[in-house]
Amino acid sequence: MFEAAIRWLTDTIFALGYPGITALMFIESSFVPFPSEVVLPPAGYLAAKGQMNAWVAAGAGLTGSVLGALFNYFVAVWVGEPFLRKHGRYFFVTNDKLDRAEAFFRRHGEVGTFIGRLVPVVRQLISVPAGIARMNLARFVGFTALGAGLWSGVLVYIGLQLGRHEETLRVAAVHTYTRRALLYLLPLMVLVIAVYVFWYRRRRARSA
Repeated sequence: MFEAAIRWLTDTIFALGYPGITALMFIESSFVPFPSEVVLPPAGYLAAKGQMNAWVAAGAGLTGSVLGALFNYFVAVWVGEPFLRKHGRYFFVTNDKLDRAEAFFRRHGEVGTFIGRLVPVVRQLISVPAGIARMNLARFVGFTALGAGLWSGVLVYIGLQLGRHEETLRVAAVHTYTRRALLYLLPLMVLVIAVYVFWYRRRRARSA
């Protein structure tokens, strides 16, 4: 079933082009539980076959991700947490997922919008607690773009490598390389958190 979905997405992305990638990644970054792993690797695969440009595909994925994150952010600002907790299940936002996203945001602060883009499940909803907390919009966009751009590039690269060595794009291979990429990115996430904490403490000390 998933292999058929991958084939359909590959054909659809090729037909719709880069706007199709942007639209699908907007959906992935909004409330709809739609995995980016079935959007960008096919784009990278097509790039390996000479039917797309890998850099433009990653840029389209980044654009869609940021727009979807902004959609979630402003929904959270406008309707607030009580509405989401009461009616969120109708928009695929369960209280359990919201609790996880809020706990992640509280634990990591604003830099959590960057780290959260690289964490499954949290990825789609990290924008909600940021909106509820009225996080500075410029910093929100900056951290989101940094995380989304990194993740988009990784997924396109995975598809690019598979397209160079495989005749067909297999879901199992995408999942294997995605998990491996997350392990490689873990030290980077720790480093970013450490730098942010150091900067934040210095700023607080100067203010005091």
